[in-house]
Amino acid sequence: MATWVIGDIHGCAEELSTLIEKLHPGPDDRLVSVGDLFHRGPDPLGTIELLERHRVRFVLGNHEHVVLQRLGLAPERVDAADRPPRAPLPSALDEEALLGDGDQPCEVEPAARATVVDFLQRHSGFFLRRRSIEGAGPTRDGREWTCVHAGVLAGLELERHTIDELTSLRRLDEPSRPWWYELYDGPDLVLFGHTPSELPRRRMARGRLVALGLDTGCVYGGRLTAYSPELDEFASVQAVRAWART
Repeated sequence: MATWVIGDIHGCAEELSTLIEKLHPGPDDRLVSVGDLFHRGPDPLGTIELLERHRVRFVLGNHEHVVLQRLGLAPERVDAADRPPRAPLPSALDEEALLGDGDQPCEVEPAARATVVDFLQRHSGFFLRRRSIEGAGPTRDGREWTCVHAGVLAGLELERHTIDELTSLRRLDEPSRPWWYELYDGPDLVLFGHTPSELPRRRMARGRLVALGLDTGCVYGGRLTAYSPELDEFASVQAVRAWART
């Protein structure tokens, strides 16, 4: 059995479909997404269809977290996510406001907004429980691994992180402003997304890979990348075009 962890999709359904065809997962294989499933890209509805058809597991991304907060469904701390979320208000939902990105216009096409909000509502409990996914099997060199959307703080147990840290962390609040993974030494392997780069971001410590960033900027015209920790293998496909600007 192999697990393939896929970087930020951002509504790039055509690229996701091509990547899944390339992976050709067997019945015992698992597909996992690092989150940020819909925003910015061209085809959120196609993305939802692929996620459900292939039973892709996913962790909570910062874009999904923001929408769930606006719906009143997202707690602030990880341990609170195990409690049932409170129901959203029964008034009519403004999907454009829910899916908007701060002061920026909503990047989810109007025809898809209600479906995306419905998907997030239906899966809200799963999203909030899946703030991280642990490996079903060890890495190729026999270590444990974990997938989160953005990052972790070195030396802090996952249960003590805030959801905001797991979904939005990039640089640490220190004078030199290092990337979080520059201070992470393992021993477990952390797979993450959120911070786009041309190539996967690698953090080595004591001769071992301890952190790997899989957001290779598909929505910005880069690639959609997947990695199998059990096989220590990569697969990727080129974006059809740039769908958004950084």
